[in-house]
Amino acid sequence: MTKSTQTSPTSPGHVLGVLRAEGPLTRQELQERVGLSRVTMVERLDVLRRLGLVRATGHRESSGGRRAEVLEVNDTGRTALVADLGQSHATLAVTDLRGTVFARDDHRLPVRHSPRDVVPVLLDAGRDLLNRTGRADTLCAMALSVPGQIDHERGVTVAPPTMPDWNGKPLREPFADAFGVPVLLENDANALALGDYYAMGRPDSALIGVKVGTGIGAGVVISGRIHRGESGSAGEIGHMRIEGSEQRCSCGRRGCVAASASGQALTRDLRPTGVRTLADVVRRVGEGRGDAVRAAAEAGRLVGTVVATMVTIVNPRYVRVGGAIGVLPPFLEALRRTVEANAHASALRNLDIEPSQLGENGAFVGLAGLVADEMLAPATVDAMVANLQAAQPERT
Repeated sequence: MTKSTQTSPTSPGHVLGVLRAEGPLTRQELQERVGLSRVTMVERLDVLRRLGLVRATGHRESSGGRRAEVLEVNDTGRTALVADLGQSHATLAVTDLRGTVFARDDHRLPVRHSPRDVVPVLLDAGRDLLNRTGRADTLCAMALSVPGQIDHERGVTVAPPTMPDWNGKPLREPFADAFGVPVLLENDANALALGDYYAMGRPDSALIGVKVGTGIGAGVVISGRIHRGESGSAGEIGHMRIEGSEQRCSCGRRGCVAASASGQALTRDLRPTGVRTLADVVRRVGEGRGDAVRAAAEAGRLVGTVVATMVTIVNPRYVRVGGAIGVLPPFLEALRRTVEANAHASALRNLDIEPSQLGENGAFVGLAGLVADEMLAPATVDAMVANLQAAQPERT
C-alpha cells in the first residue's frame, strides 16, 4: 500500500520526511536541508502543525541571541490498531506511531482455527481496545501480522503452512470495512525484524530477524526496507530441508527444519516427559531440566545451520532472534556457535547476534513502524494537506 506518487522536493510531505529522517532540527536547520526560503518554510510548518504532524521539543542552547526552537515529527498523536495472529494465539494492541502500547488483548486460539471464527473476535476486541483507551478518534490505520506469505495486492494470505484454513482468505477488507482506515498486512517474522530495526534507531545496516515460536521464520531488512522477494516467500527458512531428516512437516514435505526445531516440534518430542504445550517447553528449559535444555540446544543448532547460510548470502550487521523458543539461552547459544562455525569468515566480521530486546511487544513495534512509514510518507502527507486546504480555502 506504500504510496508511489512522486512528490515535490519542497512539498510539506517532503519537509516532514526530512525532519523525520534527520530531526530533531531547528527551523533554520530544516530550511537549509530542504532549500526553501524562510517564508515558504514558515508556510510549510504552519500547515504541518495544523495537521498535528510537527511539534516543538525544546530549544537549542543560545550562542548570544534568541534560543532557536527545536522541532520534531509528532508520532504520538495518531493511533494504530495492531494485531499479531498466529497458529495458537491472537494478540491485539492500541499503539501510537512510535510503538508505545496503551492497551493489549490476548486470545488463545484452537490449533485448527479459521477466519470465520477468528475475524469477528478480532473486530470486537479491536473496538473494545479503542474504546478503553479513548483513542478511537485518532485511529489512522490498522496493521496485521500473520504467518506465511501475503499477496499484498489482493490483501490475502497465501498458503500459511501452519494455518491451512486461512489460505487465500481476504484479510484487508473486513477490517477496513469495520474501522474505516487503511489496513496493512505483514508476515509475522518480518514484523518482528522490523520491530528490532525500528527499536535500534533504524541503523544504516542490514538486519536479519529470526522468529522461533510455534513455527520458524525470518525477516530481512535491507536499506530500511523489508526484502519480501519475488513471490513474498523471502525468509521462509522453516521450510528449508536439513540433511538427514525425514520428519514430516506441517507443510506436507519431509525434512523441513521446522519439523525438527520449532516449538511445535519440541512440544511433540518432549511429550513423553509430560510436556503438552509450548509454555511447558519454555518453563522446563528455564528450570534447567536436562531433556528440555538438550532439545532446545539441538533446535538451536539446526536453525543455526540455516541462519549461517542466510548470513553468508546477506552479510548483515545484525541478527536478532525472537519468539518463545528463540530467546531461550540454550537455543541462542547453540545457534550462535553454529553460525560462527559455518558462515563465511568475511560475513562473520562485526556480526552481532543477540536476542530480541522487545519481548512480547516486538511485533507491535514493527507493525506500528509500518503504519508510521505509510501514514507519514510524503505522498500521504501531501494528500492530507490538499484535503485540509480544500476544506479551509481561506487559510491557504
